[in-house]
Amino acid sequence: MITIPVRNTAEMESIVAAQANTPNSGLLALPDSFTDVHRAEIAALAARFRLPAVYPFHQFSEAGGLLSYGNDQVDNYRRVAVYVDRILRGATPSELPVQAPVKFELVINLKTAQALGLSLSQSLLALADKVIE
Repeated sequence: MITIPVRNTAEMESIVAAQANTPNSGLLALPDSFTDVHRAEIAALAARFRLPAVYPFHQFSEAGGLLSYGNDQVDNYRRVAVYVDRILRGATPSELPVQAPVKFELVINLKTAQALGLSLSQSLLALADKVIE
């Protein structure tokens, strides 16, 4: 599996097609604004070329992607509110501790797995926070 930096839709299809022609390959979508905006297109290309793909957020699996694993964005936004409150009450931003995400979610799209001819273990499905059937 390799990471593919794509910056425009014109090159997306050719890169995914080339990756699909590589034996035992897959696709890893990075968390950035381009992939987020084009998540449905990326998931559709991966499905069309029968390429297993892993995505950073649950929205990708809900758009037809195979599997997503990443931090829970809603939880991050809730935690940011605490920082904003502390700053508004006079805390110096540079003195606030740096925090990393604490809540992660695994979402699996079984429809996509079946379309790719993949059988996923029950132990993997049991670990998932959400399974799309």
